[in-house]
Amino acid sequence: YAKNIAKRVDGVTLPGKLEPLTLIPAMADIARSMVRDVMDAYAARDKELAIEVIRRDDKVDNFYDSVFRNLGAHMMENPSTISSAAQLLFVARNLERIGDHSTNVAEMVYYAATGDYLQDRSTFVKAE
Repeated sequence: YAKNIAKRVDGVTLPGKLEPLTLIPAMADIARSMVRDVMDAYAARDKELAIEVIRRDDKVDNFYDSVFRNLGAHMMENPSTISSAAQLLFVARNLERIGDHSTNVAEMVYYAATGDYLQDRSTFVKAE
């Protein structure tokens, strides 16, 4: 996903005051921290850190939804930017997938640490 993001960055030439351009770095920071923390949780079989990673997935998903809505509206208002905006949508989608994969690994770490599957993660994942 990181390689795909890197390939698409050159194709993004949107105006600097567009909201998704400020959301993407924040989304990337959360996804990056999820990867780092899930690797630490894996190494230590730390169920609490795995749970924290899982909790952050909703934040990444919310960022993606916001970017998608904003860019959709922007493309409708400015058809000349569709190509660049689509590249940015792909970047956001890849970040969202990084979060999803981190969550999947965190669920495996939780199982390795406890022997229990997370049947319903909503029991411990609370919206922040």
